[in-house]
Amino acid sequence: MKFLKQAKVAGTIVILAVLAGCAGQVNEEVTAPAVEPVVSKETASSASTNEVDSSAELAAKAKAKAKAKADAAADAERATAEKIKSKAMAADTLFFFEFDRSDLKQDALNDLDAHAKYLTADRSAKVRLEGHADERGTRAYNLALGERRANSVTRYLVIQGVNRSQIESVSYGEERPLSLVRDDSGWLRNRRVELIYQ
Repeated sequence: MKFLKQAKVAGTIVILAVLAGCAGQVNEEVTAPAVEPVVSKETASSASTNEVDSSAELAAKAKAKAKAKADAAADAERATAEKIKSKAMAADTLFFFEFDRSDLKQDALNDLDAHAKYLTADRSAKVRLEGHADERGTRAYNLALGERRANSVTRYLVIQGVNRSQIESVSYGEERPLSLVRDDSGWLRNRRVELIYQ
């Protein structure tokens, strides 16, 4: 009996040695089946603990890296938003018109573009456009002219991408003059649209 046990053990060792020697050779058509090494419970336990530790560390590092990347992107977005807002706040908020006209002057477009960029970037921002006219003409005509002027600015902002719900238009006609001087320079300052952030 002893002899049979020793023969089985010797045969198993020879087979394992042959398989181990053949494992390094690759046959293009058929590969040798992998032989799993015999591992004690203690070795397996410590190996799985190390794998869990390393995978947990990798996950933590990946999460920290993703958070840092997200924070950097948020900081860049905030900086861009602040830059757009500062340009809008520095832009002129008074837009002047020619006598009895409601079309925008070319020099107003750059300032209106800055306001439009801010309003499209911050959809919670709201603006009120107040249309005004000089004292020449009837009260009703000047109210309508002030409304046409405010609507002209509204149309331009909407074309630039501003949501219509962010804009409120009102006309005061000749009721709120900026200048009380009764000549061309005073009347010019009264023919305007004021853009007011709310």
